[in-house]
Amino acid sequence: MTQDVIALTPQMPDTRTLLAGLLAGGPDLLVNRAGDGSVAQLCTVAGQALVSLEAPRYVQVPGEVARLLGPATQAESPVWWTEARATSSVEGAAELAGSVAGRLVAVHGGDVWPREAGHTDVVTDLADAAADTVPLGVDLLTEKAAVVIQGRPVIAATTWLTDVVRNAARTGRELQIVTPPGTRLTFPARTLLDGLPSRWVVSDPECGYYDGLSGAVLHWHEGQFTHAAGDKPQTADAFRPRPGTGGERQLLLSIRTVHPADEHLVLGGALEQAWRTLTGAPPAGWATAEPVSVPWSPRQLTDLARTRAQQSLPTWAVAIGTPDRPAIATMRTTRTHLGVEEHITLAIGYGADQHAPVDAMPELAESLVARHSLATMIGQLRTARADLTTPAHHERPPVPLSFTLGPDAVADLGLDHARRALADTAPIRLGPAARPALHYTLGDGTDPAAWQRLRQINDHLAASSSGA
Repeated sequence: MTQDVIALTPQMPDTRTLLAGLLAGGPDLLVNRAGDGSVAQLCTVAGQALVSLEAPRYVQVPGEVARLLGPATQAESPVWWTEARATSSVEGAAELAGSVAGRLVAVHGGDVWPREAGHTDVVTDLADAAADTVPLGVDLLTEKAAVVIQGRPVIAATTWLTDVVRNAARTGRELQIVTPPGTRLTFPARTLLDGLPSRWVVSDPECGYYDGLSGAVLHWHEGQFTHAAGDKPQTADAFRPRPGTGGERQLLLSIRTVHPADEHLVLGGALEQAWRTLTGAPPAGWATAEPVSVPWSPRQLTDLARTRAQQSLPTWAVAIGTPDRPAIATMRTTRTHLGVEEHITLAIGYGADQHAPVDAMPELAESLVARHSLATMIGQLRTARADLTTPAHHERPPVPLSFTLGPDAVADLGLDHARRALADTAPIRLGPAARPALHYTLGDGTDPAAWQRLRQINDHLAASSSGA
């Protein structure tokens, strides 16, 4: 299992302290740069990477440390987060990572996570270590899969995970993350894995391996975890529905906007508008990976997206709310032939005694149409954890609340045709009469028949688009 050790310090580890940490393996190990230069690696003379040390990140957003590492972690924002990652292929590398992190905390104060891993001893006898050559952060590499074994209580969309995802996709391999049954995925991690060749493999001591998202029983076959070919996958007993979440719910929004590509464009407005309408406040912070480290800034987000667009690259970002109102979103920004597109997925958690503002959907849709170039929006409600993490057992699927079609799509389809998408329900017209958008109410989030109504809309609109 790859060992992650995190130093949480009130001061930024300076170059001298980082070097002292990297000397935890003695003078016979080499220090190399990796990635874009922001990662230092401790390597043997033969080139075997033992520990990677990521550049310190200044986490200014309240609640991030507790959200990802658990409430028992004593450090709190603002704090410098420095992550050391040891290879699983060399015995003693995990001890070396613990010494690197422990030395940073010994100089600057703070906390080590997990606390029992931190120390300041020199870890010797690793200079001649030999192991199979695999990318650091990957525990097993086959022709079909990149397998990562994790023991963290919460798997987040960290920088290293996004790098592993990118490298696995580039080499045509499936990313397979293996965890204990009590591990959960953050909303961004779940979103990152969706739509990619990936699998969450749960190792349960009582029932073996199963898929953490589908429950399918798995076994190791020809270099990857898979279910028996040709057979209907069996569902593991450990995945069966658990007692209810005590009335906790999640409000989910999928928003797509299309903006003209001009120099005055500022991104993030649609996300901020949705956040303010549904929570009463803007996002607290944003980043390109977890932990979310810097205060919310549409201007900084726009500058990054513009720089990446010049390199023909999309921008993927995470936004987070305050600890008293669980909310988190991912946003993917791309330049297309239509302009600049934002694909936003926003999740807001509600306890049993809290009201999900489903009646605010028409108001939100109208504001997005009027000021933020809305193309489409789907609202859904589900019974699930208010902390917005995904556990390794069955959860009820979301139920649609509403669907909004932006003015460009309505104009392309024809207003009369688009209005007839649901025979028994007339949509709400939004925006100017000459160029309206349409908002379809599908239900209150409790009626599964709303899925059928959403399919009727999609089929009706698709038939028109295909010329039927």
